[in-house]
Amino acid sequence: MTALPDFDSLDDFVLCELELEGVGKRVHVAGKGPAVIVMTEMPGISPHVARFARWVRDAGFTVWMPSLFGRDGAVPDAEEGKAVFKRACVSAEFRAFAGQGASPVTQWLRALARHAHRECGGPGVGAIGMCFTGNFALSMMLEPAMLAPVLSQPTLPLDDPAALESPPEELATVRERLEREDLTVLAYRFAGDRFCRAERFAAYRRALGDRFVERVLPDDAANRDNLPPFFRDVVCGPHSVVTVHLIDETGQPTVRARDEILGFFRRRLYAEA
Repeated sequence: MTALPDFDSLDDFVLCELELEGVGKRVHVAGKGPAVIVMTEMPGISPHVARFARWVRDAGFTVWMPSLFGRDGAVPDAEEGKAVFKRACVSAEFRAFAGQGASPVTQWLRALARHAHRECGGPGVGAIGMCFTGNFALSMMLEPAMLAPVLSQPTLPLDDPAALESPPEELATVRERLEREDLTVLAYRFAGDRFCRAERFAAYRRALGDRFVERVLPDDAANRDNLPPFFRDVVCGPHSVVTVHLIDETGQPTVRARDEILGFFRRRLYAEA
């Protein structure tokens, strides 16, 4: 499989500086149609994350891709990637460990969902979180504009594979909304993922019932060629379903997962049958 470049200029996105909830962040925006918020995995908006965002854009959506950590467009080496990861773990915006509750950055992301909905219209907003941001799309369901949450290999909290980042009261509120509005949460992981294990998806099932729709892909469906240094030397196994470990070939399980996600956004945000 062809390797992506070591740097993506993101020049087909419009770079916006948005201040929401008193906090300013860079957001890369592209496309037309209902809004979908693409939250980067660790260690930042890589060419693989940008490729996924373009797939969303080309499927008929306006992509809003906030810069949450790392160097936008870059493929850092393993040491830089580990440094980004360590900074995020101690940042006041993120709560990486069990018992700390939802990450404060999710309040900003809910404000982004409101802003994007006002700008783009439609019935509501979709969002996908990946890895470190994996659970954020679920926390964003506290915002009424959010209709289509996708959790891709949610890794927080880091220190307890059976724990969830969302506190019980948040989970109860989200479940009530899912049932009241007949909504679902779509979630993905590889079977052998060391960072998002079966215990975590079991905890989501207990918290959300049949509103939690899970997909577990076999490890041999993961790309193992031309891996960026952080994934080769630090992640060391199947993890990123729609980015680094996706095999961009017809019929591959990861491509089917990507297409299912795009279809989920279409059904919720275009009211397609």
